[in-house]
Amino acid sequence: MALIKEGNILATRVILVRHGESTYNVERRVQGLCDASSLTEAGRVGAGQVGTALQGLPITTIYSSPLKRAKETAELISSMLGQNGFSAPALKFSDDLREISLPLWEGLSFQDVEDQYPEEYRMWRESPTELKMNVPAEDGSVSVFYPVIALYEQAQRFWKDTILNHGSETILLVAHSGINRALISAAIGLGAGGYQVFHQSNCGISILNFSGGLGDPVQLESINLTAHLGQPLPKPRTAQGARFLLVRHGETQWNREKRFQGQIDVPLNEQGQAQSGQAAKFLESVAIDRAVSSPMLRPKETAEIILQHHPSVTLELEDNLKEISHGLWEGKLEEEIEQGFPGKLEQWKMNPETVQMPEGENLQQVWDRTVTAWNVILAATPDTGAADTADSPHGRPFTTLVVAHDAVNKALLCYLAGQTPHHFWAYKQGNGSVTVIDYPYGVSGRPLIHALNITSHLGGVLDKTAAGAL
Repeated sequence: MALIKEGNILATRVILVRHGESTYNVERRVQGLCDASSLTEAGRVGAGQVGTALQGLPITTIYSSPLKRAKETAELISSMLGQNGFSAPALKFSDDLREISLPLWEGLSFQDVEDQYPEEYRMWRESPTELKMNVPAEDGSVSVFYPVIALYEQAQRFWKDTILNHGSETILLVAHSGINRALISAAIGLGAGGYQVFHQSNCGISILNFSGGLGDPVQLESINLTAHLGQPLPKPRTAQGARFLLVRHGETQWNREKRFQGQIDVPLNEQGQAQSGQAAKFLESVAIDRAVSSPMLRPKETAEIILQHHPSVTLELEDNLKEISHGLWEGKLEEEIEQGFPGKLEQWKMNPETVQMPEGENLQQVWDRTVTAWNVILAATPDTGAADTADSPHGRPFTTLVVAHDAVNKALLCYLAGQTPHHFWAYKQGNGSVTVIDYPYGVSGRPLIHALNITSHLGGVLDKTAAGAL
């Protein structure tokens, strides 16, 4: 998984949107391929908000699922993109963007599915690739169908048929929760088993940067942005469990200069302090119960600025969250590293897991201590959620702020997604960004990356933070 260098012209930018709220969403019914539900008024408003958020971006084509809840969302977004002197992009429909097929469940409430199909529902939640359905045919025979595996193959087919047709373009896909998650997993080589890793809210925006076709490096710039809907962070699935707000420190002067800093203790620059202030304002209304930071100056100052709005929270420091040690690379620009260590920088960009930093660390060492730090944090996190308050009368997840560094955050996200250090570069972490990680069934359960690399509070949908060295 090679590095997609920020600032370079990317082959294709893909903006991925889930349809607006539907009648079946409100009724908590399984939709799948069923086309009986339609957008609610809130769903139509959300689609308009997406269109407003995307105005001015050079979108050339919109691809949509033909199911009416997605089709109407795409048409509303297209009409917004065609205002204020802009031309509306071409709108095309693809059956490969239709939602997952769940023939035995469609139309049932989720509670009815859990009651009538308890073992299958457990598989759906915990091991989705094992979920199978025995579907009767008209001739009386019964066929065995694996819905999640079939959906993943559908997502692969869409990318193979589409992505190479849009070199150096920005395209918009409007589809559904399940197929969107399968598209994200297929893009980064996560496999069908990654179906439950990422969340997709109604009218949430995700951004993927392709360097070529399927199988070439893909960067997840952002996943499930909801600030344009008036929701700074996407709503948690349950009022129990745990939520983690993973923040990368604000900009330093060395970030701006693209100078490798590693464990040299470079402080925030003026822009980094401003970004931290913007993150603090963004999270001001979010209840935070605990805060943990790397002890280095740049994350510690970022955390302290955020916690100015949460004076009752004491900042804890965790040594294992320190940035990667670049050893003899620290303090150097890329051209200086190439001159002193020919070929090693390219190796770091193409196969980061194979590089031993001279007199520093390798990625596996960073991975191991990051996972150790995370497990220590998890061990001290309650499963039962936070206490009821006037703002949250039915409870809410126990929320922990974790502030660290680019390499540490990327390693952690790879680990939580079930990938390896080879996929390190797939996850973008902008200065001052916020990533939301939920454990809806408790910290012993499966983590959910609810939102990735939120930078809306820093201005616009796209991540415009400095493209610098780690």
